[in-house]
Amino acid sequence: MHNRASSTILPLAQTMIVHFNQNLQARRTGTEGSGETFAQLTGRVVESLTTLLQQGEVDARTWSTLRIHLDWIQYRENFRDPVMVRRAVDPAGRPLALAEVAIDLRQVTPDGLAPMLAEAQRGLRGRPAPTGEPGPLPLGDFSPLRESPIWAFNRLFWQRLADWEAVSGRPFDAALPGGTSDGNHPQAIADSVGDFWTLLRDLEARSQLPAEIFCVEVGVGSGTRARLWLDRFKALDEHCGSAYYPRLRMLLGDYSPRTLDAALEAMGPHAPLVSVVAIDALNPLKTLSFLRFKALYVHLTNVYDNLPFDELVRRDGRLYVIEARPYVSSATARHLSTELGVSRDDLPGLAQRLLDGGPQAFDDPRRGMLLWRCLWSGLRLEERLRAVEDGDEGHVPQGLTRVHLDDLLNEAPYDVRFQVSRGAAESFANTLPLLHPRGYLQVQDIFVPAMEDYRQGFRGPGKLDGAVVVWVNGPLLRTVGARAGYDVHFAPFRYRPGSKTTTLFTTQRD
Repeated sequence: MHNRASSTILPLAQTMIVHFNQNLQARRTGTEGSGETFAQLTGRVVESLTTLLQQGEVDARTWSTLRIHLDWIQYRENFRDPVMVRRAVDPAGRPLALAEVAIDLRQVTPDGLAPMLAEAQRGLRGRPAPTGEPGPLPLGDFSPLRESPIWAFNRLFWQRLADWEAVSGRPFDAALPGGTSDGNHPQAIADSVGDFWTLLRDLEARSQLPAEIFCVEVGVGSGTRARLWLDRFKALDEHCGSAYYPRLRMLLGDYSPRTLDAALEAMGPHAPLVSVVAIDALNPLKTLSFLRFKALYVHLTNVYDNLPFDELVRRDGRLYVIEARPYVSSATARHLSTELGVSRDDLPGLAQRLLDGGPQAFDDPRRGMLLWRCLWSGLRLEERLRAVEDGDEGHVPQGLTRVHLDDLLNEAPYDVRFQVSRGAAESFANTLPLLHPRGYLQVQDIFVPAMEDYRQGFRGPGKLDGAVVVWVNGPLLRTVGARAGYDVHFAPFRYRPGSKTTTLFTTQRD
């Protein structure tokens, strides 16, 4: 074993392969455990598996093609149980020999590990729990992650953000690491303004500065960043006597009218220079086509990590797409049945009513809100690996081909699981045409800059107090940018120690 993030493969009792998908020095702290490192917890897993094999609790024949994946999920709220089974199926849904057991070492406890592994063995054999208690309650069928109901929950959250915040008692930003968005960091904003002002000065020196200076903020949220950016720009403009500020035309985009109203109000004295527009983050060009080739600056913060994606897996040279089925545990189902006074069988229908109409779809919206929050907290995803046929491009983002995906795989480790950030790629491709020939796009988000980085731990999806969050495949966006004539660069966010944020920016190719 190596003291670095890796996908080390270890033969176990000549029957299994164990993958370590994390830095071996990661450590549980505080309420999560006794401070054991990832390596120490891994030792416990190997010991438990060996004991189960020796005791005959595990069928070595069943596990002869099994892989054990040890993860460390950094999100306290996520869609994973501590131990889960993944089976592989062919393109028609018929079972294949490959199976995986995924263990989140952050969640498991020493006392609970062996029983969970034994339960996983029963799951592989298709045997019910010995207690006879009803199992988990499915809330849908298997589908690629891009079609998962988690996106309906995500959409409901942003449409009803005020309702969620009223019940939770805190603004959404408070759930972010550090309790605030990196997009609002004062020094980061000051540097962003300085870079933009320098561009304007250069354009003016070349007699190329347009009469109207268009800027766009996609996913404006509360409007805090846009207000701080305009404050800083106005102060710099006045200090330098450049008279650029009155020529600014700032467009704030989001798909929630209530969000846009609040953002416009937050602009204060800058409001005469600001317009708000309802846009779909997947296709800003559809609404902003009048800005084609005019925007000198387009900015997004934590938008791409909230857009639909697929996940692909390569095992032994074969490609699989992850399919997921949403469910809640039997305990969660029992709790909801009691609280709402309905049967277990009624819960999937009530969940669909919630996703279609929100809490207001119920006679008592408070019951709808209870259902929403409890479902979201308890929602889990069962996963399976569906083999991808040669020539199947259903998982390839619009505008790309399987050839581009093969290029990504050529950069990737041999056995790898990675996101195909379809939503981010689509949004990116539909934003670039807005840019002026000297304009640029700046995105602050959680990016995976290189395919090799997928060896270094779990990349989502996770939960953020009502919303979905997932890392974004940077090499995929490089491919999209290259097709549009742009180079894509990534720079660490240096303003907050420990930040996972990376800044993407574009430069146009000669």
